[in-house]
Amino acid sequence: MTAPAAQASARPGPGLRGRLGKALPYLLLAPGLFWLAVFYVLPAIQMFTYSISTGSVETGYTIDLSGHAYVTALTEFSKQFINSILYGGIATILTLIIGFPVAYTIAFRGGRYKNLILFLVIAPFFTSFLIRTISWKILLGDEGPIFGFLKHGLGVLPGTFSILGTPVAQVFGITYNFLPFMILPLYVALEKIDPRLIEAGGDLFASPAATFRRVTLPLALPGVFAGTLLTFIPAMGDYINAELLGNPSTRMIGNVIQNRLLVQNDYPVGSALSFILMAGILIAVAVYARLLGTEQLTG
Repeated sequence: MTAPAAQASARPGPGLRGRLGKALPYLLLAPGLFWLAVFYVLPAIQMFTYSISTGSVETGYTIDLSGHAYVTALTEFSKQFINSILYGGIATILTLIIGFPVAYTIAFRGGRYKNLILFLVIAPFFTSFLIRTISWKILLGDEGPIFGFLKHGLGVLPGTFSILGTPVAQVFGITYNFLPFMILPLYVALEKIDPRLIEAGGDLFASPAATFRRVTLPLALPGVFAGTLLTFIPAMGDYINAELLGNPSTRMIGNVIQNRLLVQNDYPVGSALSFILMAGILIAVAVYARLLGTEQLTG
């Protein structure tokens, strides 16, 4: 057998290469799928069994397909669900209003300072979420550096003025803590826009506002879609800002879940609340994606 023939026979045939090529994506997905199965799917199944069970930590739980936990969750904690939707939605809108100009500036006006500005955006992540929220509690305190100065230094606010412990302070905290989750996807989407498309709008005698509305904003919609999801979903389940910056009447559903699971050890109701929150978010995301046209955004 000649050398070229021997080399050809040693190489795997097209069929083997084809099978390896088809299996490669699944092999690459295997570690991530395993991680999700062990640390998400199995705990979710366990929590679901708790939600349809009765009993206690001391006596144990019995799966009896009872819906009592879901009834309790829906009837006793509707206010907290409303608070989560309201405050999470307002914070998401505020992050979009604040984050879009920041992302636009980084993408089109950042120049050589682009990496520095991006670092400043993600710099808060180097500090604990809890510490950042406590810092806001200090800043918004009645005698803090902001309102203490406005009260006693400038005298523009009455001495009884207070913002800490109100929904405003709570929304401020949520907005600040989740703002980078909005800026980064917006920046990625805006960075991909060819500046010549925006210049073409001006060449066609479109005003800057019309160019933004008809060119920039449609092309940035994938970033808007991703940013609003990355902001709204964790904001809905947040409980630290409500605990430190709000008051008992502004508690969100995350506070109730944390209390039921970690304080009262009421696993059935806590699990039912978690599944209701998960189902509500999934439905909201599906409707939102349908309205924006996910296929066009991700295609």
